[in-house]
Amino acid sequence: MTREHTRVIQIGDRVIGGGNPILIQSMTNTRTEDVKATVEQIHKLEKAGCEIIRCTVPTMEAAQAIREIKKQISIPLVADIHFDYKMAIAAIENGADKIRINPGNIGGKDKVAAVVGAAKERNIPIRVGVNSGSLEKELVEKYHGVTAQGIVESALDKVHMIEELGYENLVISIKSSDVMMCVKAHEVLAQKTDYPLHVGITESGTIISGNIKSSIGLALILNQGIGDTIRVSLTGDPVEEIKSARIILRTLGLRKGGIEVVSCPTCGRTKIDLIGLANQVENMVAEFPLDIKVAVMGCAVNGPGEAKEADIGIAGGIGEGLLIKKGEIIRKIPEDQLLTELRRELENWNG
Repeated sequence: MTREHTRVIQIGDRVIGGGNPILIQSMTNTRTEDVKATVEQIHKLEKAGCEIIRCTVPTMEAAQAIREIKKQISIPLVADIHFDYKMAIAAIENGADKIRINPGNIGGKDKVAAVVGAAKERNIPIRVGVNSGSLEKELVEKYHGVTAQGIVESALDKVHMIEELGYENLVISIKSSDVMMCVKAHEVLAQKTDYPLHVGITESGTIISGNIKSSIGLALILNQGIGDTIRVSLTGDPVEEIKSARIILRTLGLRKGGIEVVSCPTCGRTKIDLIGLANQVENMVAEFPLDIKVAVMGCAVNGPGEAKEADIGIAGGIGEGLLIKKGEIIRKIPEDQLLTELRRELENWNG
């Protein structure tokens, strides 16, 4: 089922599915019990473009903290539950906008029924999450190992368990650290269900390897019209997950808005700290709600020509640089003022 035809599910004041924009998620890495630290991190993530946030709920104190956290943030909060069904119920009672559970991990059918009953009472969605690493032994034996088909069967078994309890306000998440298995699993699942899908490559790794694996996996899945909300899982600052997710969606043409930064590879002609400058520019432009392209070029030889497709750009020289608009040199600027001048141009941007 392509995203245009998946069910529409409401999470707080946001919706996914039915062709609605793909929403970007992340997860806090603070102790949820520490309300101040958790709220501070969520505010940073909101500023970066996070649209749904997930917090772990391993204790009753964490479940109770959700109530206070919710008062101080403006995006929906998903409670992540692993083994204790009581935490799921407590999180729901304290205002979680959605819960993430693996029904196979929280006990028997009576415990699943108690969680579903609490969710039904408040009509909050349940994300049914299955990871390849926790695939049931019988499915591993049936398919002679961990396979895409086994992951899908496991997820749909959990979905059917909740459907039999009379609840269909569901989102499905199937994840694997094996990128191609994850892609195959989503292709199989999309043919078998119309529930919206949360897409991600789990345990993908550090900033470099995680970005590469997530970009490949998410691109292969999203470009087929599969997926309604995404998370880029990285071992690092969660803000990096948001930056990556935005670039992936924009590159695939699934999202507009936000400044795209293009920069040239360094070479022997480069006379400025291009790597540092490009990173500074990328961080700076995140705060501007403009839909334009900014070029950061290393030299004045090819800079203006290479920046032609950009709306605005800067190119380095020896102790100075050029400000370029649509490939035309506007003026020379001292090297130490390049970033300041670029910011001024963006603040006064009128296209």
